[in-house]
Amino acid sequence: MNLINLFQGIGTMFYQSPQIVICRIALIFAGFLLVYLGKKEILEPLIMVPMGVGMSAVNAGMLFLDGNKIGNLIIDPLLTSTDDLMKYMQINFLQPVYTLTFSNGLIACLVFMGIGILCDLGYVLDHPFISMTIALFAELGTIATYPIAKLMGLSDGAAAAVSIIGGADGPMVLFASLKLAPEYFVPISIVAYLYLSLTYGGYPYLIRLFIPKELRGKAIKREKPVQQTTSAEKIVFAVIANALLCLLFPVAAPLFLSFFLGIIIREAGISRYVSLVGDGFLYTATFFLGLILGVLCDASTLLNPVVLKLLVLGMLSLLLSGIGGIIGGYVVYFAKGKNFNPTVGIAGVSCVPSTAKVAQKAAQKANASAFILDYALGANICGVITTAILTAIYVTLLS
Repeated sequence: MNLINLFQGIGTMFYQSPQIVICRIALIFAGFLLVYLGKKEILEPLIMVPMGVGMSAVNAGMLFLDGNKIGNLIIDPLLTSTDDLMKYMQINFLQPVYTLTFSNGLIACLVFMGIGILCDLGYVLDHPFISMTIALFAELGTIATYPIAKLMGLSDGAAAAVSIIGGADGPMVLFASLKLAPEYFVPISIVAYLYLSLTYGGYPYLIRLFIPKELRGKAIKREKPVQQTTSAEKIVFAVIANALLCLLFPVAAPLFLSFFLGIIIREAGISRYVSLVGDGFLYTATFFLGLILGVLCDASTLLNPVVLKLLVLGMLSLLLSGIGGIIGGYVVYFAKGKNFNPTVGIAGVSCVPSTAKVAQKAAQKANASAFILDYALGANICGVITTAILTAIYVTLLS
């Protein structure tokens, strides 16, 4: 009995280069680690648990295909011909999901619709100028990383796509990389989602580094009672903003439509749609997003030399955006006569609602009576809008 043909996951390692074999083994254990970190909620469990399982499975489950080609029966993201695509959609079990929802941006739009369900526009309309000011400063990473990426040798499209990671909005990164750098779509998506989970662990240290404890715990004095924004006002704003942004940036119309439709469904009180989108679409899309990102992490893909550049640039982009948001928090702090908590600035990085929670936790840790969540959520939602606008500008100018 030929053991290499019987146990092909192990057997294929004898026919691959040592580099790929070492990387496969490392990625199997990296998948175990992601599952553990997701279970402990050190990283985002909704993404990391399925991603870790998929990463381990795809690197363990290699086998010999036609013509002694080494591959797997899970997914092949590099198919280009129609004949191959139709063949492997009947063989690889995740190929239909990838082809029909992932590689065309549909899954990104479904997640964006779910994010809209989670967002309350009232926080933006209560503090519009503060929210938008902070969100604009928090785009520092999406703007400043582009010339750095160009200096490191990336193409215009790839430089823009990796810069969008600074917006900390996964669906936006998927959309931008599909439009601008399809050849790097897989590594950019993987890098983006790995790093977005790190905003939980990294940004609290950034806050402590740049904001002293007395400012982190500063309670904001409410000058006057905030007038409650009605659902009708939120719907009017969402409808007009959606139409205006689609008119100005039609290339990103799928994202704007998805996001504002989620908001409008929420405010219209259509409970069945809220349940469908918020529980059905969002969590189904997030599950497959994590799983597919995991199975895309095969060793041959990640050994591409450009991946190291993407890793560095992704981290730099998120770091600069966090710093930019904190600078925006300080700008508002001084503009309001020091009656503001600059910790809100980190929430301008639009990882909804994670960075808003990070801001509130940091403030409450310094002062139990400090409540800044309403300002933070306003900046968070504006961050989604500003990142979508910048993505649209990049795609319009460079595609």
